[in-house]
Amino acid sequence: MRFADIPGHEDIKQHLRNLVDADRIPHAMIIEGPAGSAKYMLARALVQYIHCTSRENGDSCGRCPSCLQHESFNHIDTFMSFPVVKKGSTATSQDYIKDFCNFVEENPFMDFQTWQQSLNNTNARPMIYAEEAAMLIKKLSFAPRQSKFKTALIWLPERMQEAAANKLLKIVEEPYKDTIIIMISNESAKVLPTIYSRTQRIHVHRYEDSETQKIIRSIYPELTEQNISDIAHLSRGNINYALNTISQSEDRKKYLAYFQELMRKAFQRKILDLRQWSLEISALGREGQMRFYEYCSRMLRENFIYNLRQPELNYLTSEEESFSVKFSRFVNHRNVIGLMKVFDQARIDISANASAKLVNFDVAIKCILLIKK
Repeated sequence: MRFADIPGHEDIKQHLRNLVDADRIPHAMIIEGPAGSAKYMLARALVQYIHCTSRENGDSCGRCPSCLQHESFNHIDTFMSFPVVKKGSTATSQDYIKDFCNFVEENPFMDFQTWQQSLNNTNARPMIYAEEAAMLIKKLSFAPRQSKFKTALIWLPERMQEAAANKLLKIVEEPYKDTIIIMISNESAKVLPTIYSRTQRIHVHRYEDSETQKIIRSIYPELTEQNISDIAHLSRGNINYALNTISQSEDRKKYLAYFQELMRKAFQRKILDLRQWSLEISALGREGQMRFYEYCSRMLRENFIYNLRQPELNYLTSEEESFSVKFSRFVNHRNVIGLMKVFDQARIDISANASAKLVNFDVAIKCILLIKK
């Protein structure tokens, strides 16, 4: 991955170049920012630039042995750590390295939901376990084989188990002189504070709508300019969201249908129908249910804002807007906070392995009580 392969972020690229060219590379850094903003691409380009033996015009050459090894994910002095699910008694990135390399190649903007789905366990929560931290520390203890620096790319450190974070803390506090640790985080506020405080932070901003449009156009040239504009506005700079809006429209339609059914049946107080609804939602699996309740929260926010009659503030698809034209009047200052709390608590309970059937039916009952306020 070269800097030239990454759309936008020219200021971040220049900052990273300056760190390397001036030999001021921090031994531990966090590249933080919103999901879908090319952070992992920037980290990969930085590591390749560090190892490149023939840098030119502020970028890696793409031709030297080091660059070719990076392009094929085979550089001997670069290690990758990422969230996984347990496979038997083991739980390390090494068990999934081939799958992860394929994922990075096919999803350069690093959509976590796509990675989670590729693990074929919808109920598991991918994590970075203590075994992973121990293995990484062991690898980094050896001298670099063909470069001046060993590098470690840790994707989503916020998903480290506490035991893993505490193990890694020692090497962050007392790093080897020839080691560079680069963490890539979507939610850096959830990173262990003692680790976060000992890293240099590089914040990556969201893409502007015009940049998002350009990226979408390069991938889906068959789309109309109106579709591209609508998707870019809806995505709010998250390229993963934009691409999923295009390629996974059926999932969003399903979530919308479930949301519509919940609200209509709750308004009609059809408890038996809502019981069946709760069973159907349970079949989505843990991550699927969490995403659905996040979708519900978004729809509530959008419908509450819809009442302001300022279209530039809304982020709705045409199907969502068609529903919201009539539904939005039922979302008001008397019930919006209560409904939001219901969905947020449901997401938290599902993530904590609560009984999905009980949680979902409880949501339905509470919606009956709140929707007519």
